[in-house]
Amino acid sequence: MTDMTPCAEEHAKKNNRKDKKSETKQIGKALHKAEHDIEILDKRHDDDIEHRLERADVSSKLLSSVWDEPPAELLRFHLGDRLTDVDGGSTPGFPGNKAQGERFIAISSGEIARYQQLLYANGTKGSPRRMLIVLQGMDASGKGGIVRHVFSQTDPMGIHYHGFGAPTKEEQAHDYLWRVRRELPKPGWISLFDRSHYEDIVMPHIYGTFPEDVWRARYDQVNAFEHELVDSGCTIIKIFLVITKDKQKEHFLTRLSDPTKHWKFDVSDLDARARWNEYMDAWQEVFEKTSTPEAPWYLVPADNRWYSRAVVSELLRTSLRDMGLSWPPLNCDADAMRRRLDEE
Repeated sequence: MTDMTPCAEEHAKKNNRKDKKSETKQIGKALHKAEHDIEILDKRHDDDIEHRLERADVSSKLLSSVWDEPPAELLRFHLGDRLTDVDGGSTPGFPGNKAQGERFIAISSGEIARYQQLLYANGTKGSPRRMLIVLQGMDASGKGGIVRHVFSQTDPMGIHYHGFGAPTKEEQAHDYLWRVRRELPKPGWISLFDRSHYEDIVMPHIYGTFPEDVWRARYDQVNAFEHELVDSGCTIIKIFLVITKDKQKEHFLTRLSDPTKHWKFDVSDLDARARWNEYMDAWQEVFEKTSTPEAPWYLVPADNRWYSRAVVSELLRTSLRDMGLSWPPLNCDADAMRRRLDEE
């Protein structure tokens, strides 16, 4: 193979710029169309329920069309994948720019709120459907920011957030899943775990706080636990935010320089950073042992926070949509209730 001539190379660059400009324009049109359709849907209340749900489904799929490939397929962990091969600075599947990514998140957040309300309504009527989102990643990978941005338009009623730190004395007196079970979503609810039961495998793996046979047995225990949850109507989305070591350093330096962010920094963050490769190996084994068909892991590049937030938004919205829920019917005679109100 011969090297390209300067003219050929310049021609290729121009074509790439044209292709990128064309893709950006197409994404803009799709986002505008989705936003327009959603506005119409929100203003019209004369359609029957099923028709409205069909229109919401169409709008959601139009939003999904901005991706070259669905994140649920593109970023899902498969045996043979290597965590260290994931480029934290990449934006696979999304050909648009940061501004379009943030616009996507804003539109998608509104639709997430719609589906979340639908899920909650069904939960009040006895449906067992619910959702658990597990967020993992190295320090400064953006777990907290995802919660703030992706769920910016949802109703707090029906959303439960819990961050897992080192076990308390009370928690240590119980089985390691005891504290996790206490925070699981109720019917109709979405629970978000900032760190999770996986810390009870990774930490002893790295620091030797439990015998190897103890923490290794937890792989099968966790798989059985999650299988039980899925069988009972709980959808599980497990996400590992992949940040590069350079980007983490950048965030740490920002925290040290900004007094309003000092509270985010802890010396233990640097201790974990010093054992980076050990963490990568431990998490690699977690993915290989616990990424199952019913509860897969997704490895999401997270150097560009707008991108990781867009991915999580897409995974969440499509998972809620695919539940195929409808609004619960009225459990009384509407005409009789109107007569009672008229008689007041």
